Amino acid sequence: MTLALFDEPEPDSVTPLTPGAALLRGFARPHADALLAAVDTITTAAPLRHMVTPGGHRMSVAMTNCGAVGWTSDPSGYRYSKTCPLSGAPWPAMPSVFAALATEAAAQLGFPDYAPDACLVNRYTPGTKLTAHRDFDERDPLAPIVSVSLGLPATFLFGGPRPGDPSRALRLVHGDVVVWGGPARHHYHAVKPLPDGWHPRTGAVRWNLTFRVAL
Repeated sequence: MTLALFDEPEPDSVTPLTPGAALLRGFARPHADALLAAVDTITTAAPLRHMVTPGGHRMSVAMTNCGAVGWTSDPSGYRYSKTCPLSGAPWPAMPSVFAALATEAAAQLGFPDYAPDACLVNRYTPGTKLTAHRDFDERDPLAPIVSVSLGLPATFLFGGPRPGDPSRALRLVHGDVVVWGGPARHHYHAVKPLPDGWHPRTGAVRWNLTFRVAL
């Protein structure tokens, strides 16, 4: 993925990325405190962990889940599971504030009645990153992914359907939401290494909530 110039829209604006995808600047900001309180509850019930890829690499981003199913990875492969692989307990239920925000964000891009059944809760600390990939583990190939940023800013790279397609670099800040579905559902995306920083609500952390329709 090649890096384009930064795009920094005005607060509370909508930046189209490609058909089926857009950045909703500041969309989650009014609900940020409630979202972060829910993150604390989820991570207490299902502690964060650094999952291992099928290739044996430890992921730099710490992760947990909430909802009917949660995404997991280990040397045997990527998959969704109804229970936490560490405790054997069901994942925490998805908080109502999570589901309502994701449904409303998806509706902004013309995806009505969006009802996510999984939310990945990702914790980024300085130096952590997410390599370029596409998400194929979900049953519905068109239902959007809704990605919410809280805390430290990060550089999100949104590419095309092929590995070598140019990518657009977006500086995501506290409260920003990116939605991609329909024809954009399988586009490549990544997060560059998180710079050092401090946010008054999250400290030296960026939280990312990634909603999916998995089943």
